[in-house]
Amino acid sequence: MSTLSWEEFEKLDMRVGTVLEVNDFPKARKPAYQLRIDFGALGIKNSSAQIVNLYSKEELIGKQIIAVVNFPPKQIANFISECLVLGIYNENNEVVLLSPDKKTENGCKVG
Repeated sequence: MSTLSWEEFEKLDMRVGTVLEVNDFPKARKPAYQLRIDFGALGIKNSSAQIVNLYSKEELIGKQIIAVVNFPPKQIANFISECLVLGIYNENNEVVLLSPDKKTENGCKVG
């Protein structure tokens, strides 16, 4: 694994946001949801997330997550993903979402 400089790491803009809406994403190659996430002053952003195995749509509404918000938009099928929701791959290669353990204001920066 290669190492990053501190300056390279600082280029990543990771923020906390709250999931507002969750929709099925039938056109995705792998099972996924379409998420609308509120990042406070940064606005509402869309993301595609392959988390259907561990999370129901209902439990995601109102959940705070961590995402990288400064990647360029990426088209996935007929959907534009504007941020990368972060998670940990568990022993079954399923994504467990990263989230703050205390309620935080949307848009707060990870550091």
